Amino acid sequence: MTTLLQTIDDPAQLRQLPRSQLEPLAAELRAYVLDSVSKTGGHLSSNLGTVELTIALHYVFNTPYDRIVWDVGHQTYPHKILTGRRERMHTLRQLGGLAGFPARAESEYDTFGTAHSSTSISAALGMALAAKLKGEPRKAIAVIGDGAMTAGMAFEALNNAGVADADLLVILNDNDMSISPPVGALNRYLAQLMSGRFYAAGKDIAKKVLHVAPPLFELAKRLEEHAKGMVVPATLFEKFGFNYVGPIDGHDLESLIPTLENMKQLKGPQFLHVVTKKGQGYKLAEADPVAYHGPGKFDPAVGLTKPATPPKPTFTQVFGQWLCDMGAKDARLVGITPAMREGSGLVEFEKRFPERYYDVGIAEQHAVTFAAGMATEGLKPVVAIYSTFLQRAYDQLIHDVALQNLPVVFALDRAGLVGADGPTHAGAYDIAYLRCIPNVSIACPADENECRKLLTTAFEENHPVAVRYPRGSGVGAAIEPGLAPLPFGKGEVRRTGKRVAVLAFGTLLYPALAAAEKLNCTVANMRWAKPLDLELLLQLAKEHDAIVTVEEGAVMGGAGSAVGEALQAHGIAKPMLQLGLRDEFIPHGDPAKLLALQGLDAAGIEASITARFGELTERIAPSLKVVGS
Repeated sequence: MTTLLQTIDDPAQLRQLPRSQLEPLAAELRAYVLDSVSKTGGHLSSNLGTVELTIALHYVFNTPYDRIVWDVGHQTYPHKILTGRRERMHTLRQLGGLAGFPARAESEYDTFGTAHSSTSISAALGMALAAKLKGEPRKAIAVIGDGAMTAGMAFEALNNAGVADADLLVILNDNDMSISPPVGALNRYLAQLMSGRFYAAGKDIAKKVLHVAPPLFELAKRLEEHAKGMVVPATLFEKFGFNYVGPIDGHDLESLIPTLENMKQLKGPQFLHVVTKKGQGYKLAEADPVAYHGPGKFDPAVGLTKPATPPKPTFTQVFGQWLCDMGAKDARLVGITPAMREGSGLVEFEKRFPERYYDVGIAEQHAVTFAAGMATEGLKPVVAIYSTFLQRAYDQLIHDVALQNLPVVFALDRAGLVGADGPTHAGAYDIAYLRCIPNVSIACPADENECRKLLTTAFEENHPVAVRYPRGSGVGAAIEPGLAPLPFGKGEVRRTGKRVAVLAFGTLLYPALAAAEKLNCTVANMRWAKPLDLELLLQLAKEHDAIVTVEEGAVMGGAGSAVGEALQAHGIAKPMLQLGLRDEFIPHGDPAKLLALQGLDAAGIEASITARFGELTERIAPSLKVVGS
């Protein structure tokens, strides 16, 4: 039997359906999302919550002529399915397959890439004003989550849009969840607005006020909608200049569609408050939306299960345990996260030290300056943040932390490639963008044990230090108990060979060692991208004919560049090979496969060294060549 969903290859076909078939379509779409994600892994809870909203938007608006910007983009699987990508969902987040977020190169229906949050209102406003300038009667719609609404950028856009003469519709998808449970005054305001007690109290006050004017009171009694308008205070969004409507049930198509049809006819900035439930329709995800936010493959009939054998601890878990241990030792330590309690490993720290745990919401700029303020008062802030998200607070990092030389530790999770999340989440640039900032140091642990020790080293310093570590597990190095540091700014030789010295920064030490075994190269575990261990570097340059640097970061401006600059500064000219991530955005896919494609696995490192220095090493004299001598 042909299902409704199988007849929908683009939204134009969806718009041909009678309204009576939309509820059955929603049920099929929700089942398809659950089945697809259970086979590929990916974001689940958020997508189960946007099924009806997605249907309603494509049913009412003339997409892709009308523009929809989703914020953040991990709630767009139903959108992808309804816009011609249903049969490719089995390739989701795999190399060469569908992206896990909107991608302009993937579909004309993906009007804007939104893997980082809180950008939708700005982008949609730009689209709306562009349409006006071009005389095109298209609509621009921003769908933004309540977690994303905590970011300052969203309010900057609201402030601009409220005075702009643009036909913009902002839809607040209020599911009371971002990734971690939401925090902050805005969330409390939204909860208050939704509560029955709030409306009841407002009506009681209105009755007292209106009793002195009986005609008005009678009118209010007869017209409940008008009465509601008189008793509910002007919302925050109306103060920004928007016409506010809501809140309405985001799973009720009989409410969504007429409301959207009405708002489609209105001019100027419009704001629709929609309430949805993460995990809607799948009881396990409804009960634990955090666990089902981004699961791997699983059996929907069983749900998530623990592996038979405990996996190796991840770097995130190593950080979380270190944070608790150091927090117990030093009462000055405070933990700060921009809405990534689970992702950054702070769950246990919050339980043990709630008074020293601060989740500031999706507000990276605020998180960094907030940490700087604490540091000025003698505290020792540790900002747990993904490498890709620290990019959003670059000015604060320079102006508020580094310029004042404040002792803030940045625990940079997801450094390097991140696999299925793709280029929007890759931590490819942190070495390059951090090492040019005065006062900032960068530690690159090679394994789990070094990660713990270098976190201690960073904490003991009296200036800004970033410790970068990758997603997932490392080689499984045994973790020594205690809080012993490693020497600041010092590396070590891990293998002694001849002619070629390989300088490894971070976890690529181990494939570099494997390659060096076949080529008889010397291998140094540099540990620090800044400051470089100059004593070790100059000694290796003196004793070897060529230098190779290896890092899981952008090769342009990275640690290899730092090595070249240091040698040049000391008048040393040596043949160099810099291995790292190429000057390109690296797609989503299996991390090991992506590293191999970049030539950063053991075989790739061996091949690169052989191609560059296989014959050259036979011709280079072993003595130093000093520039100008």
